[in-house]
Amino acid sequence: MADRVYIFDTTLRDGEQAPGYSMNLEEKIRMAKTLEQLGVDIIEAGFAISSPGDFESVRAIAAAVENVTVASLARALKKDIDAAWNAVKEARRPRIHVFLATSDLHLEYKLKMTREEALDRIRENVTYARSLCDDIEFSLEDATRTDLDYMCQVVQLAIECGATTINLPDTVGYAVPSEIGNMVRYVREHVKDIDKAVISMHCHNDLGMAVANTISGIQAGARQVECTLCGIGERAGNAALEEIVMLLRTRQDALPYETGIDTKEITRSARLLSSITGVKIFPSKAIVGANAFAHESGIHQHGMMADSRTYEIMTPESVGVSQTNLVLGKHSGQHAFSRKLVELGYTVTKEEEDRLFAEFKKTCDRKKTITDKDIVALVESTEETDSRIWSLESFVVNSGNHMDSTACISLKKDGKVYKDVAIGTGPVYASLRAVEKIIRHPFSLDDYQLQAVTEHRDALGEVLVKVSDGSGTYRGRGVSTDVIEASILSTLAAVNKMLGGRGGSMASGASASSMSFENDMLMDHTDKSVD
Repeated sequence: MADRVYIFDTTLRDGEQAPGYSMNLEEKIRMAKTLEQLGVDIIEAGFAISSPGDFESVRAIAAAVENVTVASLARALKKDIDAAWNAVKEARRPRIHVFLATSDLHLEYKLKMTREEALDRIRENVTYARSLCDDIEFSLEDATRTDLDYMCQVVQLAIECGATTINLPDTVGYAVPSEIGNMVRYVREHVKDIDKAVISMHCHNDLGMAVANTISGIQAGARQVECTLCGIGERAGNAALEEIVMLLRTRQDALPYETGIDTKEITRSARLLSSITGVKIFPSKAIVGANAFAHESGIHQHGMMADSRTYEIMTPESVGVSQTNLVLGKHSGQHAFSRKLVELGYTVTKEEEDRLFAEFKKTCDRKKTITDKDIVALVESTEETDSRIWSLESFVVNSGNHMDSTACISLKKDGKVYKDVAIGTGPVYASLRAVEKIIRHPFSLDDYQLQAVTEHRDALGEVLVKVSDGSGTYRGRGVSTDVIEASILSTLAAVNKMLGGRGGSMASGASASSMSFENDMLMDHTDKSVD
């Protein structure tokens, strides 16, 4: 029987710390529930002491999930441990994750303490944490650059003080697999009470070795791995959950270990992360990238038609990707569309399906061929418009290279249509100024990304925006064959979130001239370069 490896997911802590991956409370809870459905064993929900918002999100996640351990990170300080415990104590399975750097480099230059002082800090704080919670993890920050004999001394002390999991992280992604294996084996051989704790690996990807190092740790005796969806995280990121899990599943001959992950949920989980953060998955990303199961070469196609095993070492169905290519177009009925949604891993209500089908028909009138990417883009762009306040009724834009752009926009709210006109240095700028004038609530455009969802001239354009109004930052996504329409739709999606947080009320008398585009030159260039 295969050995069990426990999956410790830190997408919501280490992953969310990476620039561009921040999430609000609602998004974190949605992501946590998805991780629970995926089958992870432990969710590191955040660093409770870092901010009031992080504390609340950890506490909310602890209350929202049922069948998974919820952990909060804490420095080896009493105030951190108190915050972590207060945040996770209502969880059905709480864990406090205490850490302290142990390498001489970190002790001397960052912590300004001796090895003995570090041992005293560990003794005091791990003991205190265990007095509050039965499940304590202790991490030796920068373990891979820590003296091995001192490491063993630290590990023995932490276990004696009540740690049940010992994490040996490659904090800066410095190690190679042979070093990781030697480190884990050395600890197992030289710490007398090591059988009282689970050894964990937390490897960063600075040299592209995170997954390889994690696997080496497992082979040497580690039975918990700390990872994130799509490998997101500080600097170059962490070991990717989906790569570790599918390695263990696909290479059972070399790696006879099992996890509790429902692999058919992997792709859906990764897509949700991308949708929430607005960061696209690289097409060639292993397991979950758009090209992971795509074959264009004639030789490859011939082999695939003969036997899919010639060029696929795992089935797309095993990670939640449909192998069937159901071609959809303007003559397709709703039954075929519904079946495609199921194949792509989406579960929607009848009302949502009707709305999506109507949007699909509009797209069919503009495009000859509809691909899976188009369907995914439509679903993800309309998911956040369910409780819309403002919706687009119509728009007319005049633009040219020797004139200011003019936009006439009509928006609908509560059954009434509102219209206004604005001028800008580009068609997108003018359109968004008109939107601002109509809603009478000033906002800033902090980020604007435009890309084609599919290939060819009739490709759907996907626009991702971030807007702010002084009270917070809001993301929006819009999809259309017309990039101006996609820009308006994405802004309305963000604006509806912004106003929804205020109960949908309009700020009376707000100035329409305060919208600031920090990337006007870039945005205008983008507008003029797209067919």
